[in-house]
Amino acid sequence: MSRDIVYFDLETQRTANDVGGWDKKLDMGMSIGVTYSTRLGEYRIYGENRVNDLVDQLLRADLVVGFNVINFDYEVLMGYTVLDLRHQCCTLDLMADIEVKLGHRLGLDAVATATLKVGKTGDGLDAIRWWREGRLLDIAEYCCFDVKCTKLVHEYGVANKQLFYNDRFQQRKSVAVEWN
Repeated sequence: MSRDIVYFDLETQRTANDVGGWDKKLDMGMSIGVTYSTRLGEYRIYGENRVNDLVDQLLRADLVVGFNVINFDYEVLMGYTVLDLRHQCCTLDLMADIEVKLGHRLGLDAVATATLKVGKTGDGLDAIRWWREGRLLDIAEYCCFDVKCTKLVHEYGVANKQLFYNDRFQQRKSVAVEWN
C-alpha cells in the first residue's frame, strides 16, 4: 500500500486582533480546511461542521505536510479537539524547516513565486473577509490553491533538494532541503 501524504491548509473565521492576540489561535475558528491525499488522489474540503473528519484524516496520514501548520493550523484545530495534533501527527512543516536553515521565516508566496513562478491568489485576510460575506466557495478555492502550492513546493524540494526564495531585496536565493 502506498504511503499517504496529506497536504493541509485551513483558513480562519477571525483575525488575531478579533480574538485578543496571536496566543489565542484556538479561538480563531476554522472557516474552511482543505486536504490533498496522495493515497486517495483527491482534494477534500471541510467546513467547520466536519472538523472532526478533518482531524481524523490528519491522524491517519503517514505524513502531514503544510506551511506553518505546527504553530498555526494545528493551534486553530486544537480549539475543536483535546488531541495534541503537534505530537500525534507525523508532520513536515515546510516553513519551520526552512526557518531553521535560514534563521528567519518565509511566506509560502515567497517560496512558491521564486521556485515555481506561481504566486498565491490572495491572503488570509481575504479569506476572513469572504467568511464575513458568506463566500465559502471563494475560501475553498483559495485554500485549495494554497494546498496545491504547498504540494508542488514539497515535491520540487524532494526532487531537487533545494528551493528558491526572493529575499527582502528581491534577490533570488536558494536554500537546501532534505525531504523524502
